[in-house]
Amino acid sequence: MRAKLGIAPIAWWNDDLAELSDDVSLEEYLRQAREAGFTGMETGRRFPMDAAVLEPILRQHGMSVCGGWFSGLLLDGDIEAEKDRIAQQMQLFKAVDAPCIVYGETAGTIQGDRSAPLSTKRRLSEDEIRIYGRKMTAFAEWCSDEGMPISYHHHMAAPIETEEELDFLMKHSGEGLALLYDAGHMAFAGGDVLRVVDKHHARISHVHTKDIRQAVVDGLDRTRESFLDAVVKGAFTVPGDGSLDFEAMIKRLASHGYEGWFVVEAEQDPVKSPPLEMAKIGHKELLRVMAAAGYTVEDKA
Repeated sequence: MRAKLGIAPIAWWNDDLAELSDDVSLEEYLRQAREAGFTGMETGRRFPMDAAVLEPILRQHGMSVCGGWFSGLLLDGDIEAEKDRIAQQMQLFKAVDAPCIVYGETAGTIQGDRSAPLSTKRRLSEDEIRIYGRKMTAFAEWCSDEGMPISYHHHMAAPIETEEELDFLMKHSGEGLALLYDAGHMAFAGGDVLRVVDKHHARISHVHTKDIRQAVVDGLDRTRESFLDAVVKGAFTVPGDGSLDFEAMIKRLASHGYEGWFVVEAEQDPVKSPPLEMAKIGHKELLRVMAAAGYTVEDKA
């Protein structure tokens, strides 16, 4: 059982809330991430979209691209438009040999709107998810045929947020649509994180190891406070600093044969939670639980 450990830039630069961003360069972020022990990073707003520019920077720091967010609009849009929108990122990711593009549905999402309470998020009927699942399957199959698969990210404040909504999406989509499993988002949404793995392990192609501070999540007024309010309050953190049992989750993923990337993605206030310090905490905890689950962690990009 082999695993690779990556991290997302959102601890350093928050693309949804600029005020929660540390004033560091791409090179400094990569240096800190490598110092913490990670060999991969997901992309963010400060990454050049030209492989000829990005690859030398990656090599300098011994890092690789282990994924990256794409703001999809397929729920309300059409496949041909999404093909055009994803083309540049797909070209870059193929050039740098990334494992996948992280597809996040942003049509109707309130995840980036601080004025929108969590309770006002867009809700779809099963019939609507059935139609959406067919579109997502067709798009995912096209992406794979083009040489760059996508991995679908269920997300707080997005149309596919809860365990039930994810179950419907998996039910009404084909195997061509792979799943990104994010423990933090599922726990925040009130789902059973181990049950989700058991039900959908065959579709999981990418894992985000986001932890939550349960007391912060429980204390939210979801009729008044937004997703970004929750982030500012410290709802998310790295493994080893929060409330989730990552040893149990990683062992459950291992029992189903998952191999690949485990990516720390924990947006926080960099003043209250210094990114390098938190990255080291997350990496240490992941090494511990990986060993307990029987994984061998690759230490090169």
